[in-house]
Amino acid sequence: MQKLQFEKKWDKTISDQDRSKIEEVFDETQESDEEFEAVTVWHANNHKGELLVTALIHNRSDQTVLFRDTDVIYKTLDEQIAERTFDIPALQIPPKTSMPWTFIFPDFTLEDSNLGLLKITNYVKK
Repeated sequence: MQKLQFEKKWDKTISDQDRSKIEEVFDETQESDEEFEAVTVWHANNHKGELLVTALIHNRSDQTVLFRDTDVIYKTLDEQIAERTFDIPALQIPPKTSMPWTFIFPDFTLEDSNLGLLKITNYVKK
């Protein structure tokens, strides 16, 4: 059975409102035939002009997923918005676990309020 887990720093600092939204997305998307999936929860631009995309990452496999030189693309149905390679040692998603994470794309501004799709490739299973 899939479980929702927050990284330790997230668990201590996340607002009740944000936690509720992530729990709602988890309840709606936890079941699927896909072993690995990222579901966009929200996006925003910060004061530095960076695009922040928060996603709920579902690892439905029997192996831990690691983010080592992992390509992450944020796009709409029609166009790619941002792309970056991430090496995040702290992000390790255990088997049958879903975890929220915010990906930061420098120098990308997004005017559109519609949520895009997050595509993650080259992740490592161990």
